[in-house]
Amino acid sequence: MSLLKHAEQCLHNQLAFKVLNAFISPVKDAGAVLENAEAAENRARLDQSRSEIDGRLIAIKDNICTSDYSTTCASEMLRGFASPYPATVVEKLHHAGAIVAGKTNMDEFGMGSHSTHSTYGPVHGVAGNDAEQISVGGSSGGSALAVATGQCYAALGTDTGGSVRLPAAYTGTIGFKPSFGIISRWGTIAYANSLDTVGIFGMNNAVVRQVFAAIRGYDSRDPTCLSPPSLSRIADRLRQRKPRKSMRIGVPSEYNTQELEPKVREVWYRTLRIFQELGHSIYQVSLPATKRALSAYYVIAPAEASSNLAKYDKVRYGEQVSNRSESEGTMFAGIRGKGLGEEVRRRILLGAYSLSAGAMDNYFIQAQKVRRMVQQDFNDVFALSHPLQGQDKKTTSEGVDVLISPTAPTLPPRLSSIAGRAPVSMYSDDALTVPASLAGLPALSFPVPITDCRAGVGMQVIAQYGDDESVLEVAQILEDEHARERTITDV
Repeated sequence: MSLLKHAEQCLHNQLAFKVLNAFISPVKDAGAVLENAEAAENRARLDQSRSEIDGRLIAIKDNICTSDYSTTCASEMLRGFASPYPATVVEKLHHAGAIVAGKTNMDEFGMGSHSTHSTYGPVHGVAGNDAEQISVGGSSGGSALAVATGQCYAALGTDTGGSVRLPAAYTGTIGFKPSFGIISRWGTIAYANSLDTVGIFGMNNAVVRQVFAAIRGYDSRDPTCLSPPSLSRIADRLRQRKPRKSMRIGVPSEYNTQELEPKVREVWYRTLRIFQELGHSIYQVSLPATKRALSAYYVIAPAEASSNLAKYDKVRYGEQVSNRSESEGTMFAGIRGKGLGEEVRRRILLGAYSLSAGAMDNYFIQAQKVRRMVQQDFNDVFALSHPLQGQDKKTTSEGVDVLISPTAPTLPPRLSSIAGRAPVSMYSDDALTVPASLAGLPALSFPVPITDCRAGVGMQVIAQYGDDESVLEVAQILEDEHARERTITDV
């Protein structure tokens, strides 16, 4: 399909699937989008394309700043906020010739697992023949659904504890969280600085690779972005690895929990058998600190959020308040009570408590210790040593190259069932994605098709820090195998 035809199809789908509420700000000027797509098509004819995504429509999660669309974080607090500058990743997309396809819906400030905590209403999943709506995951559910329904070519989201991978698992898309620091966060509105990572959604591995190539790299404006010497050190460590004909795949025993639905466990085992039949080796490994990871995450992330969100008071950000006759403390309390949603307020209070003098040692400091234990567990099982920590391992034959596990313990739940759950109980939906986030590791969710669920079952692959290529390589192997199986079935 030509670039122009594809752009027209995406615009058509944005109108056709408007009821699903994937976008907060859809495309504003369809004519300009089609002109840019046509210009990219002309460059392609002259072999002058700016990149592989030149002329492609890319949707942007609404916590990533753009200069031509408002950036609201799905919050009443930032309704109508116009950023004076675009995020680095958006700048890089523009330089690559990509076209912004609008701003996608999300959980407010990235806090949620089902994209239901939005001042613009929840995102509704496509339930196939069933009339009842299902969850699309969160917090980047709008971006995932936009890709799944063909409203864009690819989309950007952010992943703090699984906010790209969980929506990918629930929508049948590929969701990729790179190593922390590989992609600039400058211009991305922070939830938890030490965890937030810009991620990518695509319908296939090639699309994810194309977008990743366009937006990765050093940015001096982002202090968490890896410097050129660090990037060179990672590249050198990867070059030192011995060539491999097959992969050593680890299966974390702690991820095989009682909460796993039978169908999810069955698909996990089937996926491992596929890799084994292709000549790859399967090994059971142990990550003991995994059991504490979720608790540590829900101390660290809210603590950082309580600090990051202190500036949102509708004085410095958001609509200005006309009546300032109240005292400062009273005014701020009223504004934040009305401008921030219930889940955001809950996490701010949780974070403020864990940072208080009486609770710091018992909560925040202990959570940071657990985080280091989680990181060490991963270092112990991977054959490749962490490129930015410690010494090289004496041998690489005792570890694994990647880990494979389910992305989520269940199939996509119905929105009606979510409404009846206690807020804290929904935190367990992130149990399998949080450990990789705490360690800053690259992780990707890829769909495994099944007949019972339109989205399939999301499987997660995790690799050592900086080894993003192995994650993408495993996803490509499985994608190729599923394509071969479909070809045989069709014949």
